[in-house]
Amino acid sequence: MLNEKLELLKKGISEKGSVIIAFSGGVDSSVLASISHEVLGKKAIAVTIKNHSFPIRELECAKRVAEEIGIEHRIVYLNELDFPLITENSPDRCYHCKKEIIAVLNSVKQELDFNVIMEGSNASDLDSYRPGKRAIDEAGDIVYSPYIEFDVDKDEIRQIARELGLSVADKSPSPCLASRIPYGDTLKEETIKRVEMAEDFLINRGFQELRVRDHKGIARIEILPEDMHALLQIREDVVSYLKEIGFSYITLDMEGFRSGSMDEVL
Repeated sequence: MLNEKLELLKKGISEKGSVIIAFSGGVDSSVLASISHEVLGKKAIAVTIKNHSFPIRELECAKRVAEEIGIEHRIVYLNELDFPLITENSPDRCYHCKKEIIAVLNSVKQELDFNVIMEGSNASDLDSYRPGKRAIDEAGDIVYSPYIEFDVDKDEIRQIARELGLSVADKSPSPCLASRIPYGDTLKEETIKRVEMAEDFLINRGFQELRVRDHKGIARIEILPEDMHALLQIREDVVSYLKEIGFSYITLDMEGFRSGSMDEVL
């Protein structure tokens, strides 16, 4: 079954003739980039949109994986904070942000005279709150979602990534940093950067599955329950650093890490 889906992906992508991959360096977009490079060669280009909400650590990962694949990689900068419908941070923020990202990718597509933008929404995403999917649907034929077309879910993508030998096969998802800030709190560069620095600090100390949520200067740290003891062992260092970068209070979420916890209030 998995090999059948891989062949369907190859066929579907090949038929597009030329593609720009919306490339974050995560497992979903990396599999698409790898397959596209295999079947289309120079007619496949990976494009990473770098904005304030895309961490530098993820950009470095995207560069590394694109080089690993061998695909041409472009980085395009977008200041999402120039758009009030994004900075007001409503529950539809992702919809407005995705529209701007698609517009930038479409400009690159037109410049290269390529046929489609390809993105990595998959069958597992259909069960979660993803307003950005509406922007993809509205874009029509210029955006191609092969995982949706061929009903490929997240587990299958990871299995394909392992078969392709991709280093990010088991990489944890990393939603944009704006997702760490409660809906209704205005997005600001300094707030987003503070979250990025706090997460980098914890990642550099060995914690991987984590989020640092910013509630008006209160840091709510989400880590796996089994990692809580280790975090408390370096409690003083964590408190000192997070206060140094601008947090007023430092808290540990006793429920532990869970992706999308800001959506629980919706």
